[in-house]
Amino acid sequence: MRRIGLAVVLALSLLAPLAVEAQEQGKVYRVGRLSVAAVGSASTEALRLGLRELGWAVGQNLLIEIRSAEGDAKRLPALASDLVRTNVDVIVAVGSDSVDAAFRTTKSIPIVMAVGSDPEKRGWIKSLARPGGNVTGLIGFMPEMAGKRIEFVKELLPKARRVGVMTDVSPGNRTEFEHVEAAGRAQSLEIQYVEVKSGEGLDAALRSLRKASVDALYVQSSARVLDPLRSRIAAYGISARLPVIGSIPFHAESGYLLSYGASAVGWHHRSAYFVDKILKGAKPADLPVEQPTKFDLVINLKTAKALGLTIPPSLLLRADQVIE
Repeated sequence: MRRIGLAVVLALSLLAPLAVEAQEQGKVYRVGRLSVAAVGSASTEALRLGLRELGWAVGQNLLIEIRSAEGDAKRLPALASDLVRTNVDVIVAVGSDSVDAAFRTTKSIPIVMAVGSDPEKRGWIKSLARPGGNVTGLIGFMPEMAGKRIEFVKELLPKARRVGVMTDVSPGNRTEFEHVEAAGRAQSLEIQYVEVKSGEGLDAALRSLRKASVDALYVQSSARVLDPLRSRIAAYGISARLPVIGSIPFHAESGYLLSYGASAVGWHHRSAYFVDKILKGAKPADLPVEQPTKFDLVINLKTAKALGLTIPPSLLLRADQVIE
């Protein structure tokens, strides 16, 4: 009797996971995607590819609910609430404003940062190793990299004396200031800040830069304000013969002379890893937050030609991508 009973218990214990798995096979999961700016096709495809590589088929066992504030961050709370009402299983939040809106809206639905900045200071997580709540994902913002971009200015323009820094003065970008200023002192460069709060303020900021006679311009990344303006900024740089430095590869692709930073498309692809883990039962509280490990140097030779600038061979040899 005892042997038979033990055999039955063992059989049931083996069958139980199979029963659960069979039940979950028929479920269609919902992934919400929240962003300030419209998410480009390359980023969307990167997420889809990452999910596909992990066995998910969008339209079959997975649906993606996309919500974009179209550049108006004030719309994010309402969009986050809409995703919660849609009963999504996880929210992929693109950028810090989106993460914050999602975090303020729900403490139960898992949130994947793709990407966020200063998550500990903002109270989203307890630590990178053990987030401890409903937020995990990727940190794309590393303020110490700003100093490296200022160093590139001196390498490109040995005689440069003054560098403009265009900022929207968001909390994350403020964190960069001390690194920018330290690099400026080390390279004997004067730093001239110019603030842009909206697209309407760009022309005034550019006039301020012209008046300050800066030798180069470093544009901080900002999904809410500065990134959507990158084509206008690049066009100004060429017309004013002003080298413009960016922090994300697509900045150089849009016409900046040079960019140095982690790939935004790579962030979206990697966010699929967190989505997969969570949908398979992992808790975001236990999934360590990741930081970039690879940074791409992208140089736009078309822009260099338009500026009449020769890129040092030593810099070209270190480039991960050269746009010709």
